[in-house]
Amino acid sequence: MCTAITYHTKDHYFGRNLDLEYSYRETVTITPRNYPFTFRNGKEITQHYALIGMAYVDHDYPLYYDAINEKGLGMAGLNFPGNAKYQEAQTEKDNIAPFEFIPWVLSQCATLGDAKKLLHKINLVNLNFSEQLPVSPLHWIIADKENAITVECVKDGLKIYDNPVGVLTNNPTFDMQLFNLNNYMHLSIEPPKNHFSNKLNLETYSRGMGALGLPRHLSSASRFVKATFTKMNSLSSDKEEESISQFFHILGAVEQQRGCVHMGKDQYEITIYSSCCNMDKGIYYYRTYENSQITGVAMHHENLDGTQLVNYDLIKGQQILMQNEPKMS
Repeated sequence: MCTAITYHTKDHYFGRNLDLEYSYRETVTITPRNYPFTFRNGKEITQHYALIGMAYVDHDYPLYYDAINEKGLGMAGLNFPGNAKYQEAQTEKDNIAPFEFIPWVLSQCATLGDAKKLLHKINLVNLNFSEQLPVSPLHWIIADKENAITVECVKDGLKIYDNPVGVLTNNPTFDMQLFNLNNYMHLSIEPPKNHFSNKLNLETYSRGMGALGLPRHLSSASRFVKATFTKMNSLSSDKEEESISQFFHILGAVEQQRGCVHMGKDQYEITIYSSCCNMDKGIYYYRTYENSQITGVAMHHENLDGTQLVNYDLIKGQQILMQNEPKMS
């Protein structure tokens, strides 16, 4: 399971938690403008916007989990089991496999408006990347510097929802997640007042009681509410360091710790990595489960007119800065 968010200060940020019980040896991957994207429908795009994001690269093809392009458009795919239903190929549509969806959109679109136009022609088809990598049940958040949408391919077809909160988790469907927020309109960052009864002298005995009732369990419905409440009330300065720090704090409110979600045998779901992309500067920040230090990769430090993928292995070992040295005896 996963959580994705957007966040705006002076700059604009987009990122996610990837929650799984195993890793695919993903890397921070930059796709330059002249890397040829060949799609299963026979179309090829040889010149396009450059991308940076997290991907598992197989046979020199980047299977992106999340990414932004050089124009500041971001996209992430999140697990959507039981609800995702892909279609058969249609002659009048652009038939795109789910694993191609992020490159298809981000290579061609500069804004959310561009993406919406492309989505009207798309048909997500039930197609595996390979026998070893079957199709994944996903839905997606797409965001530019102003707005966000959620895209879900379900039994009734392709659904496109405006996403006013800039948050996405997993099940249920996005319209139900958004409606569920009505149940929490009483939550507040302010101390609560006694509405229980004027016959009782009830008092606030602790800070934070305005948020009593905020769900704290690890389900996707809970994480949607908690991430939305945290994000919508979050404050930070416009400085880059404080903005990305606050972004990771928001994601940290809904991260998964090893041992809390048992997946069978000796496997437990964890937040494998958290990402934060500066959509204005093209910088991909991340931290991993083992390494809480924030690491950054800047796409504009690379040759974006190249033809070859650029990959950076994740720094997974914990990085600890010791402030003092051993005293000499």
